[in-house]
Amino acid sequence: MEPTGAGATAPLIPFREFVVKVHSRCDLACDHCYIYEHADQSWRQRPAVIPGAVVERFAERLAEHARTHALPSVTVILLGGEPLLAGPARLRRLCEALTRALDGVAGLDLRVHTNGLRLNESFLALFAEYGVGVGVSLDGDRAANDRHRRYANGRSSHSSVLDAVRLLGEDRHRRLYQGLLCTIDVRNDPTTVLDALLALAPPRIDFLLPHATWEAPAPRPDGRPDAYARWLLRLFGHWDGQGRPVPVRLFDSLLSTLRGGPSLTESLGLTPTDLVVVETDGTLEQADSLKTAHEGAAATGFDVFRHSFDEVALHPGIRARQLGLAGVSAECRACPVVRSCGGGLYAHRYRLANGFDNPSVYCADLKALVEGVEQRTARAAVAPEVTDPAALAAAQQELTRVLLVRLHTELEGRGDADWQRAWELVTAVEAETPDALAAVLNHPYTRTWLLAALGAVRQGRPPGAQPGRRLSALAAAAVVRGRLELRAPVLLGGGGLYLPTLGLLRADPGRAEVRATVEGFSVQGEGGGVRNFGPGTETADWQPVRFLAGGAGAGTPPALLALEDLDPDRGCFALPPTPRLDPVGAERWERRLADAWDLLHSTVPSLARETAAGLTTLTPLMGAVAPEEEARRGPGALGVPLEADVRETSLALLTGRRRARLRELTEVADLYASDGEWLHPSPWRKEPVSVSRLLEDAHAAVAAEAFCQAGGGVGGQGGIGRALDRLEGAAELTVSGKAVVAILRREAGSEM
Repeated sequence: MEPTGAGATAPLIPFREFVVKVHSRCDLACDHCYIYEHADQSWRQRPAVIPGAVVERFAERLAEHARTHALPSVTVILLGGEPLLAGPARLRRLCEALTRALDGVAGLDLRVHTNGLRLNESFLALFAEYGVGVGVSLDGDRAANDRHRRYANGRSSHSSVLDAVRLLGEDRHRRLYQGLLCTIDVRNDPTTVLDALLALAPPRIDFLLPHATWEAPAPRPDGRPDAYARWLLRLFGHWDGQGRPVPVRLFDSLLSTLRGGPSLTESLGLTPTDLVVVETDGTLEQADSLKTAHEGAAATGFDVFRHSFDEVALHPGIRARQLGLAGVSAECRACPVVRSCGGGLYAHRYRLANGFDNPSVYCADLKALVEGVEQRTARAAVAPEVTDPAALAAAQQELTRVLLVRLHTELEGRGDADWQRAWELVTAVEAETPDALAAVLNHPYTRTWLLAALGAVRQGRPPGAQPGRRLSALAAAAVVRGRLELRAPVLLGGGGLYLPTLGLLRADPGRAEVRATVEGFSVQGEGGGVRNFGPGTETADWQPVRFLAGGAGAGTPPALLALEDLDPDRGCFALPPTPRLDPVGAERWERRLADAWDLLHSTVPSLARETAAGLTTLTPLMGAVAPEEEARRGPGALGVPLEADVRETSLALLTGRRRARLRELTEVADLYASDGEWLHPSPWRKEPVSVSRLLEDAHAAVAAEAFCQAGGGVGGQGGIGRALDRLEGAAELTVSGKAVVAILRREAGSEM
């Protein structure tokens, strides 16, 4: 896999999270603390308490940054050392300054992270006044906590912290309770640690790997390279077995990325960092964790007095942690779990010889952890649409309805009376005969219209033809299909009015009213004249949608397969659609289609049945070769070249339907993420391709190869095994995407 894009020219990413050191000393002597016990000892040269001048200038810079980038909100985390050593009065001045500076500029999410020893009613009253969330560090039960978190004289801090957490958890303070942070020690029993933390009813738990680098690796008492993964997987099993009683950020992040979502923590995933640290003297630094690497690793050379946050955001060290895939080592870029682990925490990659251009010192642990969580959750995490056609159909139907509602929301209040009248009629039809409305909404090119209209509206362009006219035609078609006693006002244009799933009405431009009749429907124009139409009877003013009768062979498609050569939105394929076919041309094409279905059924019967399932609409296209590019349409439609011979038509039906089904699946289920970040060699193309293209090509090639091998043609495509091997190792695939590849592997083995 090769990453694309240099990343160096990426736009500036504004900071959204600001860590403020309000006190640089601590009342505990934790031996695993990266500030006092690791490489960077710069705290010794800084003021113990943040001065008022730094507070005021930071507040000004923060408001400036939020205003410049129109940030809806910012998060400020008060940290130390131990922040509560600053005292309530100094913390109040800080909260006041930040609240005042951001008033009317951006929302303020204030938090404090403490060891809990000094947390009392006075602090909690202050935090309640300013809405400051409180997180507390606690490593588990007494034995686990006492391994590291002791006073300087060796005395245990455990009971004092428990008192603080219990106070924080009381009903009157609980809204301030942010959660617990636990640093892992593999000598502790993970289930005991989790149970001890759960007993305090935290709203969330964060588990952190102890800070380490290749120069100073983490302790591994048993010498195993995956000791931390095994500890975390035991913890995961205990947490999962209890029904995941509280969010655990580490696990939630893995579950998110495995499904194609974003990372939820800086320590995992490829999400760019947006954090900066303000030290007690006003200097601005990178993430605090870098202090574990070497002296000055977190330094930027900037401070709040002389520099804006935009200047800091351009610092090479900050930018390096915003490059996503391009910011990890070559070894990581080639690893199938990199999208979930992200190369690990940046600080943990440090090696004296080459800086941070390495995998994490926890590389073996992270790989085993990601794979272990995936193995334990894959079956439940696979989207049901992957294996259940009914679930896919239901999701697609819901998607069309969602798009219609979104378009209505976008158009609401813009003065389109025709749209509002049509919307009210759609609502009435839905209440009376929902199946009639569903039949029209499920027409594949309804989706095409909705997507085009939504795209235009959101780009500030007119949404194509009058949207009220299109929606009124949709409502009228539903009224006719449901034989409802409702009047459906429509707006006729120069090209006529297409009633989805029914046909094209030609009449003089103007307003009219459609009503259902026993024989079909009637149209009353502005002049008062009424004309009656039978839906299946063609006249000079009415061209109905025709349906393909199919042949007599075993491959006959469903009886109601529409020949759609009227819908004005059918021109959504890579090839242009044909004009309306004359009766002779339609009959000739129908015979060729029947022969193509027979050929499919005689060679690949299971694939023929799969192709016919759910197919509702065929649109003839100009030319003889089926297009590879998928169209923006709803499920059930397929564009087939008019001039293709029987074998070419069979392949067009087979591979076109496969590509369409995969597209339908990707619209409602996440099969991959970061598409295009990597490029993969393809057996069928000269240049490397994205994972989406490789998956689409493989999906079609499996069916085409089976068809050729069974006698449907000469010269199969080959290369399927290589493509599937590549896909199985692709970092972009989610658990659902991997399930699709597994299905393809089984199909390739059984059909070939």
